[in-house]
Amino acid sequence: MDLARALTSLAVFVITYALILSGRLQQTLAALVGATAMILVGVAFNFYNPHTITEAIDVDTILLLSGMMIIVGLLKRTGFFQYVAIKAAKWSKGNVITLFLGLSLTTAVLSMFLDNLTTMLTFVPVTLSIAEVMGISALPFILGETVAADIGGVFTLIGDPPNVIIGSAAGFSFNDFLTHTAPVSILVLLLALVFLVFRYRASLRSQNAQISVLMQMDERRALTSPHDMAKLLGVFGIVIILFLVHAWLHISPGLAALCGAALSIVVLQPRVETVLESIDWELIIFLICLFVVVGGLNRSGVLPFLARRLSLVGGSSVLWLALVFFWSAGFLTLFISAVPAVVAFVPIVNELGALGLATNPLWWALALGVGFAGVGTPFATAANIGVVDLSKRGNQAIRYKDWVSVGIPVFLMAGILGSLCIWLGIRTGWFF
Repeated sequence: MDLARALTSLAVFVITYALILSGRLQQTLAALVGATAMILVGVAFNFYNPHTITEAIDVDTILLLSGMMIIVGLLKRTGFFQYVAIKAAKWSKGNVITLFLGLSLTTAVLSMFLDNLTTMLTFVPVTLSIAEVMGISALPFILGETVAADIGGVFTLIGDPPNVIIGSAAGFSFNDFLTHTAPVSILVLLLALVFLVFRYRASLRSQNAQISVLMQMDERRALTSPHDMAKLLGVFGIVIILFLVHAWLHISPGLAALCGAALSIVVLQPRVETVLESIDWELIIFLICLFVVVGGLNRSGVLPFLARRLSLVGGSSVLWLALVFFWSAGFLTLFISAVPAVVAFVPIVNELGALGLATNPLWWALALGVGFAGVGTPFATAANIGVVDLSKRGNQAIRYKDWVSVGIPVFLMAGILGSLCIWLGIRTGWFF
């Protein structure tokens, strides 16, 4: 390993992630500056250039995210999310605890298949309105929905960008996530909801809720285009089927999502601007830039060197290495958010695999560690950031201490339960 290029590329990586963490630059701009610096360093030391960066970019991840964004963005315009939120609220019949559990579980289920940020950006305004008409605090409901959405995103391949990245890098299918991360996530979700009900028991036992006003809300008025919603739900069903059988059809999850996006466009024939607005270009550019930064660190020899050191220390214990990945990725997520954390770990796992170590337990540990840490802080996921901003429109904005008083305990409980499941998964062969 060339020491000069290794140290220079490592400096670029550290500075880039420090800029993301510090907030001095918006995270996408910080990643763009870092990617540019890494390419310049690579050209100067002759290990990285504009022609080789394409090898570092995970194209299937970009296709999967873009395709799902188009489908979800078009579905959002029909009023589907508001309809579901009001329907879930009326199902509670005014019982505040039932309302809390209904809204939280609904967001968890939706987040298994849809983008968390989109789910929360449409659910929070409806939740604020419901809380206002019922005369109760919205804080427990918003926090409960966000925690449930973050954990729900761990259930499936398409639930959250980190899972998409891991699934593409490891070659895991939609069904693989259903049989590995989903069972653990169900246990964590139930534990989290029990904790939240206990934590906010005083607010959730409110006797002042205006039940009659809630029951008079008409969910059908939220739908702007019922026919388009029905068509898109049909397309979404086809996409889910493609995800379930994509391995048999020999197509990637990214191609399956892209087929769904194309079918949505054919069925609805929306304007070009509408389709383009559905894609979160900021996240796409952020991801591409992170792939470039981490790819440069890999090509400089730093990550292969680190992988060799880890293989020597943890080669005799996959369990130990999996737990290290689980907790270190989780704590990193608390500070720099889930996407950059998982992108940094992916090449290390790949290098360990090239050295002959069993990597499946490491991939599952990474998915669970990053996913469960998403509940910990307001900036651990993009959905969390959006929720904090939206809460300011209600009668009780979410403060940092409000979040961590819930998020950190849930993260630690999820961490302990997740560690036990990793131990069980490795001992029984379930995670191999």
